[in-house]
Amino acid sequence: MSVTPHPLPGAGRPHAVVVYAGVHGSTRSIATHLAARLADRGIRTEALPAEAVGDPSAYDVFVVGSAVHDMAWLPQALAFVHTNAALLAGRDVWLFSVGMPAALRGPWKALVAREESHVIGGLAGQLRPRGHRMFSGVIEPEHLTRAGRVKFQAMGLRYGDYRDWPAIRAWAEEIGHDIDRRRHGKADGSPS
Repeated sequence: MSVTPHPLPGAGRPHAVVVYAGVHGSTRSIATHLAARLADRGIRTEALPAEAVGDPSAYDVFVVGSAVHDMAWLPQALAFVHTNAALLAGRDVWLFSVGMPAALRGPWKALVAREESHVIGGLAGQLRPRGHRMFSGVIEPEHLTRAGRVKFQAMGLRYGDYRDWPAIRAWAEEIGHDIDRRRHGKADGSPS
C-alpha cells in the first residue's frame, strides 16, 4: 500500500517535533540539539518527551528517537510510534537511536550494524523513515546495574561522554535541507 507523504506547506514554515525517550539525559540533549539546529534554519520545531506530545496531527515533520537498552527502544518511544503509526506513515519521519557504538572496541564494533538493524527493523518497514542515525551517548558507572558494570568492564569498554556534536549538527543540517527541498517542491532533489 502506497502512502502519499503529507505535503509540506510552501508558503508557511513546516512545524516539526523532535520526540524522544531517554533515561539519563543523553537522548534528551541530542533531541534538543537537533531541534535547535532545525529552528536555526527557520523551521518551527519543538523537542518533547514521547509521553508529552499532545496532538501529533499538529506536526508536519517528526524526528523520533530513543535510548537503546538491551538492543531495543524504550517503551515510551515504541508506544508513541505504534499509537501514531498511521499518522506517521503519511508524514516525513526521521529516526535516531542513542546507544554506545563509540564505546565498543575490537570485535565488539561488529555488533553496531546488527544492533542498528535489530533496533529499527520493524520501525523502518512500518514508517519508511527518510533516515536513521545511531548516536552514542554518555555512559557512567551509575547508569548500569552491578552485573552491567561487570559485563561492561569485561568487554574492555570505557565510561565517558561519546556524543559527537559535529555529527549531530551535520544530520540536523541534512534533515533541514531535505525539509527545505520538499517545501519548495523538490522532493527528489531535482528542480521543480
